[in-house]
Amino acid sequence: MRPDREEINAGLAQLEGYLRGRTHIADAQTEAEAFADRMPWLTTAQREEIVGGYIEDRLALTRRLLEHILQRSAELRTEYTARYESLRRRVLCTAVAAVLGALALSVWALTVAGLSR
Repeated sequence: MRPDREEINAGLAQLEGYLRGRTHIADAQTEAEAFADRMPWLTTAQREEIVGGYIEDRLALTRRLLEHILQRSAELRTEYTARYESLRRRVLCTAVAAVLGALALSVWALTVAGLSR
């Protein structure tokens, strides 16, 4: 059985997320080592502790930022969905009013034309 497009897209999104995460960890590692390199007096154990702590802090910060972004995007989605629905109702009501107005005008014109005969 061949996977459908939705399954393929979900798998690709998952793979992309994994690769982005690995890249972020590698970047944090590089930054942590550069930070520790500015302290040449550290012992090997101290350097490893600094690097590990830096990576943990950086990943925790990233997680908090991503959680905040997800929460805010959900709030915005709710807000914009409500705005869209309101606008859609207003446009629909305006269109119905215009059609009814045109219909009433047509009936009036036919009535006037019929009376003038």
